[in-house]
Amino acid sequence: MNDKYLTVSVINRYIKHKLDTDENLTHVFIKGEISNFKEHSTGHLYFSIKDETSKINAIMFSGNARKLNFKPIDGSKVLITGRISVYEATGNYQIYVEEMIEDGIGSLYIAFEKLKKQLASEGLFDEKYKKPIPKYPTKIGVITANTGAAIKDIISTIKRRYPIGQVILFPSLVQGENASKDIVKNIKLANTFDLDVLIVGRGGGSIEDLWPFNEEIVARAIFDSKIPIISAVGHEVDFTIADFVADLRAPTPTGAAELAVPNLVDVNKYIDQLKIRLSSDILKKINIQKLYLDSLKNSYILKNPLLLYENKKQKLDLLNNKLNELIIKEIDFKKLNLDSLKNSYILKNPQFLYKNKYEKLILLNNNLNKNIKLKIDNNINNLNNLIEKLQLVNPLNVLKRGFSLTYKDDKIIKSKKKVKLDDTLNIKFSDGDIVVNVKEIN
Repeated sequence: MNDKYLTVSVINRYIKHKLDTDENLTHVFIKGEISNFKEHSTGHLYFSIKDETSKINAIMFSGNARKLNFKPIDGSKVLITGRISVYEATGNYQIYVEEMIEDGIGSLYIAFEKLKKQLASEGLFDEKYKKPIPKYPTKIGVITANTGAAIKDIISTIKRRYPIGQVILFPSLVQGENASKDIVKNIKLANTFDLDVLIVGRGGGSIEDLWPFNEEIVARAIFDSKIPIISAVGHEVDFTIADFVADLRAPTPTGAAELAVPNLVDVNKYIDQLKIRLSSDILKKINIQKLYLDSLKNSYILKNPLLLYENKKQKLDLLNNKLNELIIKEIDFKKLNLDSLKNSYILKNPQFLYKNKYEKLILLNNNLNKNIKLKIDNNINNLNNLIEKLQLVNPLNVLKRGFSLTYKDDKIIKSKKKVKLDDTLNIKFSDGDIVVNVKEIN
């Protein structure tokens, strides 16, 4: 009887399974107002999302909460992405928040993410395109509004840290509909100046205020700039497309000025250290050279220079003697060769050499005559054989046996069909020709 009753845990687990496997609840989008907001010491956020008539409990774990670019409070209008599930221990269903943005900037945020993804795929954010910021610039360009805290902070910071640097301001709109075009125009203008580095930015503001620095034309102008650009837009928590494209991102305009120029005090300290190191190195080098000079002064050779000369002279004598020995050996060798030639049998009996050559010539001549005669005899035999063969096929020999050849118009007649009455024919015999006229054809 009790088997049909289920425990609360089973019911809650069943409902949780149903919600977790419902495709309509695994990825939901909700907008509403935050209430009962609490931030746990672990970093998890607990709150409710409500509208005019209903509310739903929500939890955002610390991993996702760290990605927020605003501080949620009670009354904040938000857009939420997450999943619906049940907390089994209490049986309460709630939304587990994965992403949350302020309502009213949702479309801008979507546009921001879309452009960021597009430019990233094109490689505009790649480190390989980032130009290095020079350590000791002489001319620093600034593109920002000519009024406001940003330009004052940049100029005062540069003058304080690096008074020898020259600041060139390119006044620009940094907010509003035409701001992006004005920023692009000034970036191109700045690239016609001989600048070492260029700061582009403005002070803090809402996402709408900072939006010109999220425009595609501004991003591409920064990427195409030949001058290294430091992006300085808003506060440290603010990120724009310009920050990702720029060669260096500064958290604030003041931070950009600090990144653009060194601290002259530190530079002077570094120069002083280099001077000390250089002086020390020079002194060390001088001492080493002094020791070397002293060693030369005290050397035995320098005190007795004639000894060096004597050594060289002795070496020269040895080389001279060796050279003379080699010359004498070479002369003796040549003399031996000459004596050998003088005593040779051929040189004493030159006719012997001639006689050998003459006998060889006679032998060659006899062989040549034999070969010529043999060749002629062979050719005569071949000729006689050919003549005999020609005689066998000579038509004149056939004529000698009583045959004849009949021609008409210098062509042999082989059939009576080729002959007509009154034709003139030429008949060839072995001893001559006759001309006949055809009177009858049988």
